[in-house]
Amino acid sequence: MAFKQIRLGILGGGQLGKMLIQAAADWNVYVKVLDPAPDAPCRSLASEFVCGALTDYQTVVNFGQDVDIITIEIENVNTKALETLQAQGKTVYPDPKLISLIQDKRLQKQFYKAHDIPTAPFVLTEKRTDVRLYADMLPAVHKLGKEGYDGRGVQKINTSADWEKAFDAPGVLEKQIDFEKELAVMVARNHSGQMEAFPVVEMVFHPEHNLVEYLFAPADISADLARKAQTIAEQVVKTMGFVGLLAVEMFLTKDGEILVNEVAPRPHNSGHHTIEANYTSQYQQLLRAIFNLPLGDTAARCPAAMVNLLGEPGYTGEAVYKGMEKVLGLSGVYVHLYGKTITKPFRKMGHVTILADTTEELPQKVALVKQRLKIISNKKSAAQSSEVIQ
Repeated sequence: MAFKQIRLGILGGGQLGKMLIQAAADWNVYVKVLDPAPDAPCRSLASEFVCGALTDYQTVVNFGQDVDIITIEIENVNTKALETLQAQGKTVYPDPKLISLIQDKRLQKQFYKAHDIPTAPFVLTEKRTDVRLYADMLPAVHKLGKEGYDGRGVQKINTSADWEKAFDAPGVLEKQIDFEKELAVMVARNHSGQMEAFPVVEMVFHPEHNLVEYLFAPADISADLARKAQTIAEQVVKTMGFVGLLAVEMFLTKDGEILVNEVAPRPHNSGHHTIEANYTSQYQQLLRAIFNLPLGDTAARCPAAMVNLLGEPGYTGEAVYKGMEKVLGLSGVYVHLYGKTITKPFRKMGHVTILADTTEELPQKVALVKQRLKIISNKKSAAQSSEVIQ
């Protein structure tokens, strides 16, 4: 298509949409956003903002009538409505059928098995009592089939004493992997079939809340393992026939095997650092992919890290960013705040990208950012200790 001002519709108005709008502004793209929250982070940046439910069929169909291309920044959307828009001639990426596949972890796992994509051993469960039938799989992880995200809908079942932690709903029970590292690869593919993978990153998760605390780019692995991880991620994208941007999360086992854990059909935590650290950001790459333009250079400019800014435990209320001056005084540090006015414990409120000349410098800078920048509120909850957060 000849390049002109494109009207882009985004389902979801959170921080991922906000950063996508910031990239789209460089190309004079008209961005219309749908989100159920009237104060969503995208509201002040979008060319047009519609407040409405992402899961309501008619709301989504109505939203898509006057845009050229529709994409998502969250999976919890009405895919039947997207199929209707597609049938009406609208361009929708990712394909609604693939969004439906990824929405259900049970279908995801079955897809990997059917297409010889390496993944952890698993069984499907329908209710809580089913989990008891698979004592030989322990320790294991029980995941809700649908509507789990950011650590929600995941329970560790280490021993028979944990049976009651299992979900009383359709789910998937996976063998717990004794992994060396958790890795991720972002892969973009356009309609013409061009595909580009970003360098492999290494993610470090919060030990209790199953959220990414920080990551290092590139991952501290051999060149052979990095090529293997990228090849597997590209295999997933190619096998799906996926168009857009796919985040592929993986386990590196202690014996050097790489297993696909989950995928996300949108920009992802594991690509935030690319805004400053790579020649093409994940957000611009998504635009290139869905507009069927040549994909950009994914190479890194330098080693980088990304620290998620999470709401401090014990604080709920209007967000206060304590220590901003100390962090902004560090060289190679870039702060991104998401525009969420209310903080809650472990809510994603922003992220910090850290650039360095060498990978050896990154852990110390990560520790400094985590120590110095805290997101609190003016009022502590009753459960919060009297300790002053520096």
